[in-house]
Amino acid sequence: MATDTAYRIVALRPETWGAFDAMVLRHNGIFGGCWCTWFHDGHPSCAGRGETAEGNRAIKKRLVDEGVARAALVMAGDEAIAWAEFGTPAELPTLHHRKEYDATTTVVPDWRITCVFVDKRHRRQGVTELAITGALELIAQAGGGRVESYPHDLTEQTKKMSSSFLYNGTRRLYERLGFDYDRPKGLKNCVMVKTVAPA
Repeated sequence: MATDTAYRIVALRPETWGAFDAMVLRHNGIFGGCWCTWFHDGHPSCAGRGETAEGNRAIKKRLVDEGVARAALVMAGDEAIAWAEFGTPAELPTLHHRKEYDATTTVVPDWRITCVFVDKRHRRQGVTELAITGALELIAQAGGGRVESYPHDLTEQTKKMSSSFLYNGTRRLYERLGFDYDRPKGLKNCVMVKTVAPA
């Protein structure tokens, strides 16, 4: 299990872009060159998203410079080894299973945690949990509120999934972090919620 003394959390912002950029480059742009832009699709600054990996990289840099691409970066020294992307619904308007999500929504969240990624050299060491905890701390610093996340809801009967496909962790992980199960969302996914007090 990772410990707070081994790693530190910093916010993704222009001055930490280099560490984020290097981590994404080490992993060939993440998920087919997405550059962690998929959930931003629909934001005004995302014109051209999905056309090329280099284009996605430029879009992500622009979103970071504009302050609308947020993430908690887990740092090992000067190297980013994980992140948890978070933002408001306006900053992250795109979700998987959107039609079902909209049909079952009764309360709009203040924040979303949409994507968690860990460097392949640091997986299965508790770093995912640190990244999500870091996102919750940054959300608290930004005023707190209702936070939603959309992890995979894996049961004992579910075929084991590769950790590379678990783009937002598992229901069990979020339950350990104090989230409550809200409802299903698509096949093997769910909505988890937590209220975060302002820091």
